[in-house]
Amino acid sequence: MQSLLQRFLLTTSLLLGSFTTLAQPIAKDEYSVSPLLNGEQIPAITLQDMNGQSVDLAKLTVQKPTIFFFYRGGWCPFCNNQMGQLKAIEPKLIDMGFQLVGISPDTPAQLRASAAKNELKYQLLSDEKMQAAQAFGLAFYTSKQVTDTYLSRLKLDNPLWTTPEGDKRLVLPVPAIYIADTQGLIHFQYVNPNYKVRPAPKLILTAASLVGTTE
Repeated sequence: MQSLLQRFLLTTSLLLGSFTTLAQPIAKDEYSVSPLLNGEQIPAITLQDMNGQSVDLAKLTVQKPTIFFFYRGGWCPFCNNQMGQLKAIEPKLIDMGFQLVGISPDTPAQLRASAAKNELKYQLLSDEKMQAAQAFGLAFYTSKQVTDTYLSRLKLDNPLWTTPEGDKRLVLPVPAIYIADTQGLIHFQYVNPNYKVRPAPKLILTAASLVGTTE
């Protein structure tokens, strides 16, 4: 009986935790985000893969330890550089038992273009509605200047979001790395508001090796 009660309390706690995560608002800027931390759970968010098929992040982690990386989009040169770095260390990560999963606001068609351009084998998921970015606490409103610049110079067709003040702005994720075990528990996270700075491949490999020893 005690075991059943403990299971019920654990399940209830996880459900409440997921609800709280899902309710996180979009931050006013990149320096005000409240990202998920070590010890928290990967939220059960359903996204689309490059072929438009549904993928549940929580169920994905059950298959094998997972490295999630959030990036701004295939239009971002710093993101493309990071995707290339991850591609280079992917064989080592696979040997360690991990899978790589990229998440961005790009559409499935844009993801296919990025995968082809960078010759990627790992999975890319579309977070068009910013559900994952909000659940992980990474979504933020860009400034008016950044919004105007990106729309005019980069010709982005991302949807505009309405801020609490009534302004129309782009919403992007702060680039981040999350490493989770097969229970969906986060063991490592790297979140940097400066989109030009990404974690070194060696750091990711080291973090993965440490997580692997806990499995």
